[in-house]
Amino acid sequence: MVFSYQGDLYKVAAGGGPATLLTLHEGYDYMPVWSHDGKSIAFASDRYGNFDVFIMPASGGEAKRLTHFSGADLPWDFSPDNKTVLFSSARLDLATNVQFANAGMNELYSVPVQGGKATMVITQPAINARYNSNGDKIIFHDYKGYEDNWRKHHTSAVTRDVWTYDLKTKNTASTPNSTAKTEIRFFTAMAAISITSVKRMDPSMFINQR
Repeated sequence: MVFSYQGDLYKVAAGGGPATLLTLHEGYDYMPVWSHDGKSIAFASDRYGNFDVFIMPASGGEAKRLTHFSGADLPWDFSPDNKTVLFSSARLDLATNVQFANAGMNELYSVPVQGGKATMVITQPAINARYNSNGDKIIFHDYKGYEDNWRKHHTSAVTRDVWTYDLKTKNTASTPNSTAKTEIRFFTAMAAISITSVKRMDPSMFINQR
């Protein structure tokens, strides 16, 4: 697994043992995401003043910058074919979006791992996004406003709900809103991770293992 400590990335075996330093930079590196073939790691870094998406070999080596936006770009997942990285960024809502524009309400985008133009996936504010193994659906948390990630059992107008987005039909569907614990099986190409209390998830809980 890969984790961030004091702004640098480290890799350690799932069974424990010595941690290997992957990045060493004055900038802050965090939010590491494994590719599905285990060969690459995407992460966010503010090496150029704001957080951009970078990619590097999982074995270590030079990090390549993928995004060049003036705001924060935060990676969530690789596409199942490992050709693109899914990330969130507050750039430009579609004119059809009915939600009030806010810097904290990020849209979802994808960018090729070789670099190039980022493409909007959905305009709806979305975080904690993952592809299913077929690459035709994305599951994510919506974002209606600020919510403390560590406030348990919170229910209000800004409580996050779990949605799925069908990339073929361009339709979204939400899960039933409930105050009870909900279990959701996240889509991954290699394994399914069961997490309870999905309304209380934090990005730091998404530790990818390959």
